[in-house]
Amino acid sequence: MLSLLSLGLFALQPALAKQDDRNQPMNFVSKTVDGYNAPNTITTLTGSVVATQGTMKLTGDVAKLYLDQDTQVARAVVTGNPAHIEQLDDANNLMQGDAAQLDYDNINGIAVLTGNAVVRQQGRGEFHGDKLTYNTNTALITGQAGGDGLVHGVILPKPKPGTPGAPAATPPAKPAPAPTTNTPAKPTTTPAAPSKPAGSQ
Repeated sequence: MLSLLSLGLFALQPALAKQDDRNQPMNFVSKTVDGYNAPNTITTLTGSVVATQGTMKLTGDVAKLYLDQDTQVARAVVTGNPAHIEQLDDANNLMQGDAAQLDYDNINGIAVLTGNAVVRQQGRGEFHGDKLTYNTNTALITGQAGGDGLVHGVILPKPKPGTPGAPAATPPAKPAPAPTTNTPAKPTTTPAAPSKPAGSQ
């Protein structure tokens, strides 16, 4: 049985990917490369692939980069054990995704992770399934179940003061007691007059 989950994650506090990333050049390293730097072509990278564009990073064993008519990377399909994507949002929180295959639409900012997929959002939670689709523009995740027929997820609460990890309040310092003086007590009785010697007048 296949179940389907559609969640608008953290709608009150959307985690949007850095919008400037797509305006950055895409850099890559790999053991081999096969392709043309020409419009409407596919470049294949093989072996220890790492591709970066701004804060976005893709890693895997094999990557196919699809260039559009403007010779821009419109799509990247990465396979690996696992294929990995990560990217910072506008609040500098890290999103990470892992799966057997990653199909990333670089124009629309949509990552489709298939095969033992997991998506983690720093300080917010994580989701596991056989197939997860993550929209970096809206933070919407849709998921299809894995072998147990369920999609698994964890949504973290917002930290509150006094909870573990929150800084403890420092109690106010008590004022120092007023200084005391050790003045000897005054006598309460008048000392007796010395007695006169016998025979004196």
